[in-house]
Amino acid sequence: MKELDPNEFDVETLAIRTAQLRTDEMAHSDPIFLTSSFVYESAAQAAARFGGEEPGNIYSRFTNPTVRAFEQRLAALEGGEACVAFASGMAAISGTFFSLLSPGDHVLSSRSVFGTTNVIFDRYLKKFGIESTMVDLKDVSAWQDAIRPETKILFLETPSNPLSEIGDIAALAELAHDNDALLVVDNCFCTPALQKPLEMGADIIIHSATKYLDGQGRCLGGAVVGPKAQMDEVLGFVRSAGACMSPFNAWVFLKGLETLSLRMEAQSARTLELAQWLETQPGIVKVHYAGLSSHPQHSLADKQQSAFGAVMSIEVEDAAGNRDRQAAWRFIDATRLISITANLGDVKTTVTHPASTTHGRVAEEEKRRAGVTENLIRLAVGLESVKDLKADLARGLNALASN
Repeated sequence: MKELDPNEFDVETLAIRTAQLRTDEMAHSDPIFLTSSFVYESAAQAAARFGGEEPGNIYSRFTNPTVRAFEQRLAALEGGEACVAFASGMAAISGTFFSLLSPGDHVLSSRSVFGTTNVIFDRYLKKFGIESTMVDLKDVSAWQDAIRPETKILFLETPSNPLSEIGDIAALAELAHDNDALLVVDNCFCTPALQKPLEMGADIIIHSATKYLDGQGRCLGGAVVGPKAQMDEVLGFVRSAGACMSPFNAWVFLKGLETLSLRMEAQSARTLELAQWLETQPGIVKVHYAGLSSHPQHSLADKQQSAFGAVMSIEVEDAAGNRDRQAAWRFIDATRLISITANLGDVKTTVTHPASTTHGRVAEEEKRRAGVTENLIRLAVGLESVKDLKADLARGLNALASN
């Protein structure tokens, strides 16, 4: 079928209709190409394919029709020139850094990033002579003060994990470009259904496809979207290092993308209702969610996003006024419906204690500076009934009150 022009159609249509695979069987649903290798008409054709003289499939580590369809569809949704798929979100992050950075380069990052990203900075990039500096996501002047001549990448998540802090994408893009650097934005929490960083000046988008792009917690995957020149470098890393997405996972993500906009809209609405309710409950010290008018960056989030996403965090205290790990765990353990797991982006609501899970390997001082306190709980809201979710969260509130 004729490929759709991404500039002509809305995200909802592109997520369903773009990059469709059609074989001679003319199946309406996308097929899966579960094959490790591909055959050639002749030895000369094989040589031409491997030498890059002729386009076509070579080996599923770096050329597979199902993976390519996912890449093309996500690139269309984000408005990017090209996309490279990875085996996981962390593979996408580390692959981007190793592809585009050299010894002596510097990365300037928000300190409000996923805990394992800090491990990449501190343990692995440092081994290869790549330095990193962490700054306050919200403070553009802190980014300005920390940038260096050798800074090549500014990196951020917005909204951030787990505190829903918001980075000013346009301002940071201007700063990056004024200093000959790239702005790389992790768009995992919003997805292109709610936020389009490239339209605000970002250069590269990173996704953990494991989260909302799948939407049902089934498969691991990651992706990087950006200009073809940079994506060719990233693809070269995948080809050589082997951090590739499996065709089956790519097919699952293709199916997930078809319902992405509906899910993000519905889950965002549920999260806002729950956040507003939790703000009024005893035992809740603070609710971190950019959709609340009380959030200090609510206006910026409203400007950058079409909705506020489905992740929030709460700070709790027990009846004795304790704001510690025991209070947080008591709340979590009292729930019965909500899943205790560190994953997010699922249609099933999940809850976790970031200080001991997602950020458990982060140094205590860095956790403190990032606001990941012992009484902080992260909720990733799914598609269950809001009434039932309130009832389950009330069990946690009652557990705090009974101390």
